[in-house]
Amino acid sequence: RRSVAGKQEAKTVKQCRDYIRPLFRLCKSRELPPEQTAKIAEMVRYCREGEFVKAHDAYIDLAIGRAAWPIGVTMVGIHARSGRERIGADKTAHVMNSELQRKYLTSVKRLMTYCQKKRTDVDPSKKVF
Repeated sequence: RRSVAGKQEAKTVKQCRDYIRPLFRLCKSRELPPEQTAKIAEMVRYCREGEFVKAHDAYIDLAIGRAAWPIGVTMVGIHARSGRERIGADKTAHVMNSELQRKYLTSVKRLMTYCQKKRTDVDPSKKVF
């Protein structure tokens, strides 16, 4: 706690603790949406098994979803593309749109990273760098 890095780490731990409390409250009152409950349980299970790449994939799936992300110019011609209407249709994840959800998901990701650092028994090919 005396060094700059120690102070920064203590601040991060406190922020993580504050940000994850709403998730615990939602779990306790059983108000967490079932799809989020399933994904978070999947992430925890993968972390316990030491499969951090799969846990990271589950986190990304929960955070941003599987929607198509158009990059750059989407309409380059005068004719409409056949798959254009499907971009961002029903597969968008609105999880990161809510400030509360963004905060507790960030804390879950920090806990996953911490767990990965502490698990020295796991093969490096199963870790996210």
